[in-house]
Amino acid sequence: MRRSPQLQSVIETYSDFWEFYVREHSKPATRILHFVGISLGILLLIFFISTGRWSWIPVCFVTGYALAWAGHFLIEKNRPATFKYPLWSFISDYKMMWYMVTGRMDAEVKRAVRTRAYGRDTAASNSLHQ
Repeated sequence: MRRSPQLQSVIETYSDFWEFYVREHSKPATRILHFVGISLGILLLIFFISTGRWSWIPVCFVTGYALAWAGHFLIEKNRPATFKYPLWSFISDYKMMWYMVTGRMDAEVKRAVRTRAYGRDTAASNSLHQ
């Protein structure tokens, strides 16, 4: 499994995190697993709240994260940034879903990969790859 070198450094801005996040979700199958997992988690949350099954709410998070993490471990061969950047990861999951629904995510991945390849984010890239 590939350890993300970016996780060894501190990412200071959400903009830099988003660039990292997008590159860590470069394969469509990973993004689909995130989308399905989060969608199932939301549906389960609605179901458990509407039926008063409050003690089952943690299942929502397990469902969402299990599929997302499977994508990281089995497809991307990297580790999720959830533990080091939980809020930004959570926000980015929904931002990615929105980009997928609106048909913008593939272009965003190409842009982030191209930006890194051409060194346009060198300040962030240098601090992330130490």
